[in-house]
Amino acid sequence: MRLLNSALVTLLTLTTFSLASSSSVLVVLDPSLDRENYSIFFGGLEKRGYNLTFRAPKDTTPAITDYGVPNYEHVILFAPDTKSYAKDITPQSLVSLLSENTNLLIALSPKQTPLTSLAAEFSLIPPPPETPLISHHPARSEPQTTIPVTVSSSSPILTPGIPPVWFTGAPHALGSTPMLVPILRAPAESFAADSTSDADSDALVTASEKGGEGLWAGSQMGLVTGFQTNVNSRVVFAGGVKMFSDEYATKELPSGGSPGNALFVTDVAAWVFQEKLKLRIDAVDHHRVGESEAPKMYTTNDEIVYTAHISAYDTETSTWKPYSGIDDLQLEFTMLDPHIRTSLPPVPGSPGAYQVQFCAPDRHGVFKFVLNWKRKGYSYLESSTTVPVVPPRHDQYPRFLSAAWPYYAGAISTSAGFFLFAALWLAGDVKGERKKGSKVE
Repeated sequence: MRLLNSALVTLLTLTTFSLASSSSVLVVLDPSLDRENYSIFFGGLEKRGYNLTFRAPKDTTPAITDYGVPNYEHVILFAPDTKSYAKDITPQSLVSLLSENTNLLIALSPKQTPLTSLAAEFSLIPPPPETPLISHHPARSEPQTTIPVTVSSSSPILTPGIPPVWFTGAPHALGSTPMLVPILRAPAESFAADSTSDADSDALVTASEKGGEGLWAGSQMGLVTGFQTNVNSRVVFAGGVKMFSDEYATKELPSGGSPGNALFVTDVAAWVFQEKLKLRIDAVDHHRVGESEAPKMYTTNDEIVYTAHISAYDTETSTWKPYSGIDDLQLEFTMLDPHIRTSLPPVPGSPGAYQVQFCAPDRHGVFKFVLNWKRKGYSYLESSTTVPVVPPRHDQYPRFLSAAWPYYAGAISTSAGFFLFAALWLAGDVKGERKKGSKVE
């Protein structure tokens, strides 16, 4: 009986672990797209432990949410040309998914669709409908809308050294919100137009020289762009779905090499599904110098030690490990405005620990320890701890102040002079005698 109970417990533990280590992904795939043409991308996700569930845009089951609760951790929308969806797929419902920490990977197209309107909500500015990206360089046998795009090595999301990737689709301009994360930009010689002919090339050159408003050209356009919300959920908008296909993953580049599409889309999916650059604050603690426990309140001019413990998610072991790779972390000690802003460097020899010592300001009130670290591509790190700072008690002031010695000397000299005067007045001899006489009646 004990062996049976032990076996049941072990089986339950393994089942729980397998469910916890896998993530559910809903793939909304347009019927015009063959699932087998994207086997490299989908197969790579399954090998990394993702459970993929497929449905058509107009299907009602499986539902994305039930009673407002998401049924999936991630959603892939590969329906760039679809103009009508089921009731559970609307721009509003997709935004609500992000609020519930569900991540989205969305493919767009040159056509005007509800997904194009959704992209505008994330500060992406699409070009006019039916204006794909066009480039005549480099020389190649493919259509001018099938472009090899050089991948920047400066993005922390991507693996360094990725070869150029094939792209077909629509570009977008980037708004001013700092939450946007550019991943792939258009080539400098590319432009968006509704025709592949060179009939209007002179107008393009003139507008480019003048910086004409409305010109969709150059590397200021984005092709794949991410967005990270305040709750650290992520969404990626790709200008075309074909860059995820097996055809583009195996298509030879004009230079003769292999393209980087397979590795590129793997990195993009790893970032949007929270595998990459995922950080968290495990704990923060503060105390006076020479102590180990946090006091109920601090006194002005106290020496304070603040420590933050940060970890990063390791996909290979599915665990959180201490992370000391941040070199620009800052701490603010604020009361309405920051009274102290100082760097919070990593502690040598203590992985994941960041520590700083500072003196509390000579001002009492309700203060906050504030950590607010936001960098493109990384999870946002935010922490706020409220502490009161009070003036010293009556018995905590120093007995004597060096700056008050002139006043001490004045008080002492005044007191000494008074006692000397009183002593001389009372103990001195009386000169002259009082005349005595009697009155005769």
